[in-house]
Amino acid sequence: MALQPIRLFGDPILRKPAIEVVDFDKELRTLVKDLTDTMLDAPGAGLAAPQIGVGLRVFTWYVDGEVGHLVNPDLTLSEEIQDGDEGCLSLPDLVFDCRRARSVAARGFDLHGEPVVIEGSDLLARAIQHETDHLDGVLFIDRLDPAARKAAMKQIRESEWFGLEKPTVKLSPHRTHGFGI
Repeated sequence: MALQPIRLFGDPILRKPAIEVVDFDKELRTLVKDLTDTMLDAPGAGLAAPQIGVGLRVFTWYVDGEVGHLVNPDLTLSEEIQDGDEGCLSLPDLVFDCRRARSVAARGFDLHGEPVVIEGSDLLARAIQHETDHLDGVLFIDRLDPAARKAAMKQIRESEWFGLEKPTVKLSPHRTHGFGI
């Protein structure tokens, strides 16, 4: 098991758009394993590479007993909307009602570079949208209405983890082409 520290709100990598994966190699397979192990240990419904300090377009999910991953996602969202509780491993203990598309079709690649399409609704759709947002430098609190965002920021400022010393940044074992190190 290769658990990685999860970057918290305030870490600049969480706000940088991740770059597309071009090499479907052993390093990518190691990254997907690290993401999966760290997500399951946390535990969480998803984890994106920037959350462990790697600026590549890769995420994992764990929803309804299914573990999966997606590389270089491209989403098609339904017009039907859902509201529901949402949290984030990079924002510990913070849960707010967040509006998302009810269903999603996510096109991308598996860790071997084979094209895949993941279709899901409800919690899976929420997780895929949430993790894809991470790859674009967007956090779920950015999607809250102004009053909820203000309340979320207040809760963040009052949290025990906010303002803690930033993690020591070491060279990533994954090729990041200069992103996130």
